[in-house]
Parts: sequence; structure tokens; C-alpha cells
Amino acid sequence: MKNILAIDTCTEVCSVSLYASGKQTSRFLKDVAKSSGLILPLCDEVFDEMGLSVADLDLIVYTKGPGAFTGVRMCVSVVQGMSLAYDISTLGFSTLEVVGYGASKKYGKNNIAIALDARMNEVYWGLYKQGVFSHEALCKPNEVPQLGDEYIGVGTGWGAYKEALAEASGITQHLSDFYPKSENLIELALTHVNENGVFDDKLPLPTYLRNNVAQKSLK
Repeated sequence: MKNILAIDTCTEVCSVSLYASGKQTSRFLKDVAKSSGLILPLCDEVFDEMGLSVADLDLIVYTKGPGAFTGVRMCVSVVQGMSLAYDISTLGFSTLEVVGYGASKKYGKNNIAIALDARMNEVYWGLYKQGVFSHEALCKPNEVPQLGDEYIGVGTGWGAYKEALAEASGITQHLSDFYPKSENLIELALTHVNENGVFDDKLPLPTYLRNNVAQKSLK
């Protein structure tokens, strides 16, 4: 796998990374109004820096949600356009998994409880335990399972609903200022390809947990 582009615009931040023949460059934006609308200029920047173009890509990896509705649509739309125009394979990861993986790597913890602010007194919830992501769901902060201090909590939900999440989960260590990053998408993609030898080759599709009637169990 020589050339991989990673794109994330699903939350309050947006980021792009380009991996080419073992080298990588990234861009990350936070606290910029409508930052997801800057994703194409960021792509141009990393392509120019590496001396590559979209046509040189072997794979596009992306966050498929859950997250902000506009951001999720923007991310998937950009990936769809590039993939269809240049016949490039794609691989999508849950935004929650990318956050969990990044936190596990940064803090050296095996058990991560991810909560992203979904508004309307709800959170997007997931667990990253011993390198495995599970339990993607939309729920009320007081509905999350009891986990205890073997976990740390990360994500914007821990800022918006700190007391309710801490009481329900029993988690005392939590960090709200933590976001998905495209360089973690690159690492997840490389691991996936190394372990499985294959990747998704389907039309990129978003994940909107709020619209799902059947959700995965929290337990």
C-alpha cells in the first residue's frame, strides 16, 4: 500500500493526512468557522507537499460518522467524488473508533470510553478495549453502562455531560478536549490491510446513529 489519503471532517475539527511510500504529512484545523468546507484546500496542500495528485492514490480512508450532520456529509461526499472519478478504493472507520484508538495510543491506556456530544442531551457512545472497538450507540448520558476506573473517558461528550456520564459510568478520569485525527486513520488503515490483506471497495456511506432504529447494545 503505497499512497493513502485520510480525511476527517465529522466533528468540530477537520484534518487531512497523506501517506506516501512510508512518509506522511498532515493538516489539522480546529476552532475555524465551517472548517469542513476547507477540506479540499487542505487536500491540495498535502498533495502539493508530496508532489502527488488524486490519481496517484491507492486508497482513501475516512471517518464515516457519527458526528455533526454537515461534517459527516462533507467527508463522505468528498471521498465519494474522488473515489468515483479516479476508481480508488475506500475504507471507512467510525469516528468513535478513531477517537478511541488515538486516545489509547496517546495516553497508553487499554480501555477507553468515548462519548461525543450529540446534542439534545444525548451522546454518541463507544468503547475501545484492548485494541478492539465496540458498542457504537446513541444514548442519554445517564444510560451508559457502569465501567469503573479501569477506563478513561475521552471526547466532547465528557465536557457537555461530565457529571451525568461520570455518575453512570463510574469513570473518574476523563478528557473532553480530544478529537479524531487523520494520522490515526492512516495507522488504522495500515493495520487493517496488514492483518486482513483486503479493504472495502464499496461506495462510501455515512453512519447516522440518530436515524438508526436498531442500535447495538450498550452492554
